[in-house]
Amino acid sequence: MPMKSARLASAAVLFAVGTCASWVDAAPALSEINDAIVKHIAAQEIPGAVTMVVTPDKIVHLAAQGFANLETRDPLKPDAVFWIASMTKPVTAAAIMMLVDEGKLALDDPASKYVPELGAMKNADGSPARTITIRHLLTHTAGLPENKIEQTRAAKSLQNFIDFFASRPMSFEPGTKWSYSQTGINSLGRIVEVISGQKYDEFVAERFFKPLGMTDTTFYPSAELQQRLATSYKFEGRPGAGKLVATDVYPFTGLDLASHDRIPLANGGLFSTAHDYARFMQMLINEGSLDGKQYLKPETIRLMASNQTGELKAGFIDGSAWGLGVSVVRTPGDVSAALSPGSYG
Repeated sequence: MPMKSARLASAAVLFAVGTCASWVDAAPALSEINDAIVKHIAAQEIPGAVTMVVTPDKIVHLAAQGFANLETRDPLKPDAVFWIASMTKPVTAAAIMMLVDEGKLALDDPASKYVPELGAMKNADGSPARTITIRHLLTHTAGLPENKIEQTRAAKSLQNFIDFFASRPMSFEPGTKWSYSQTGINSLGRIVEVISGQKYDEFVAERFFKPLGMTDTTFYPSAELQQRLATSYKFEGRPGAGKLVATDVYPFTGLDLASHDRIPLANGGLFSTAHDYARFMQMLINEGSLDGKQYLKPETIRLMASNQTGELKAGFIDGSAWGLGVSVVRTPGDVSAALSPGSYG
């Protein structure tokens, strides 16, 4: 969904696809959505957008409008590749919940059972922190300190990423607050590695991307995929009087996107297309099933999409709660005004 402020403006806007080669030509377009996107392009808030709407069994809308690059005026196409940032997080949550379904871990397991360093965390006064659970990590209530971007870029593995923050004091006691946590989600990626014996990127590719037909989804886009990568822009200025400025995909500035030398960031490292990510979301709205294959149990999907943070102030706007790896709408309002209670993403 589009975000206000100076966040990256190139985005695949997804509301919730087919697998055959003709999915682009066969997809309908809804004029109301197209008209809304045209207004944002005309206001120079975004260079362009790929928009897609799916139901459990079909594509309702697909359109690509605007430009993949404002300087060259290359038109944006439906198969454009985007850095999808925090849309990586629900994939990580799904990976954890798959292991829960398989009986290999439980939501209230101590995280230290799999990553011992998380059992030795200290509060600011030097006292031992409360036990951090898998549920805390999934709901952004663990209270872990954050790494600096330089540390994230320097990390050689997800375990090494944890090593950077594990000796620092907690931000708050687990379960007492909500704070959007990058270290927490990357710790979940490491837990997937410990339990599965696979690298995190290999696990999600084998369990989700390959069987779902998400052929353009990866942490390491090839040179060929990078030919379809939409240029990222940031909006500078105030609404109605700003401009778009080309920018790097900032966590990877100066790095080879195709190189496996950098870590697969479980919090925001994926590159994907609208079609691919809609396949993943279609699996979620089908209660864990797609094309006859059950990826997650229906009750697991319902648990993921339920309020796990109770009355804590959770999320970025009033009326939000947090499920397991996803935001949940409790009371629609502000940017969620058009959504129904129980919507998640």
